[in-house]
Amino acid sequence: MEQRGAEQPPRIRARVPAQGRPEAVRGRHPADADGAVTHAVAAPPAAPSAAPRVAAPAAPSAAPAESSAAPSVRKPQRHSVRAQVLSALRDALLSGELAPGAVYSAPALAESFGVSPTPVREAMQQLAVEGAVEVVPNRGFRVAERTPRDLAELGEVRAMLEVPAVLRLARTLPPERWEELRPLAAATVTAAGHGDCVAYAEADRAFHRALLALTGNRQLTLVADDVQRRTTWPCAATRVGVADLLADASDHMALLDALQAQDLPLTERIARDHLTGNRFLH
Repeated sequence: MEQRGAEQPPRIRARVPAQGRPEAVRGRHPADADGAVTHAVAAPPAAPSAAPRVAAPAAPSAAPAESSAAPSVRKPQRHSVRAQVLSALRDALLSGELAPGAVYSAPALAESFGVSPTPVREAMQQLAVEGAVEVVPNRGFRVAERTPRDLAELGEVRAMLEVPAVLRLARTLPPERWEELRPLAAATVTAAGHGDCVAYAEADRAFHRALLALTGNRQLTLVADDVQRRTTWPCAATRVGVADLLADASDHMALLDALQAQDLPLTERIARDHLTGNRFLH
């Protein structure tokens, strides 16, 4: 794979409200953003047409957004912009438009977003903590490349966390409680049917977060969610199609059926196969 250096950034179209005003969009990450970003990220090489800028772009050598050249932004609003940029970058990683192995600089990405480099660097540092990118000194950030073994091991870790928790819930919750999760499971089926990897990843995480939240263990929910993020990989890198997404989504419905029937052996088998089946690794 040819690596793109910081001097050849992707052309990214985004709207980041200058005063932190939220705008509803598809692809928002509810767990991360306290505002929203409307964005579409095009993988390099980009189409020749450029999107209009809502916020004035900061040139690579420009002062931060708090300078007199940009609207004054209070600290909470900066955090909102960071969350919006983080959401946009996550979508770009999921879609494969920020390619595994490629290197991107914060100033170049900031110019595409029309924001200062600071929130982009902060967002990229968060992605580095999550293992999605790696810091390349004096160059920027390289999108991490995971092997099938990496993803299989992460799936095993998820099973260690989630399967025992689900079995405990199966023994203690009344069958009618599982109906609460039906709309979330249905949302995964809808996203899968559209072949939308970004929407499916969001719906899938929402289902698993709600499932584990029933345990009342906040730390378990947070840790499992972090591991799930690490298992999510671009459709382009794994050649995931509609059939793969639909098969994965159907596991959610089947799991709820088994839980309502209080069939513990079937519940364990479906949950374990769903987390470790490596459907997306081929």
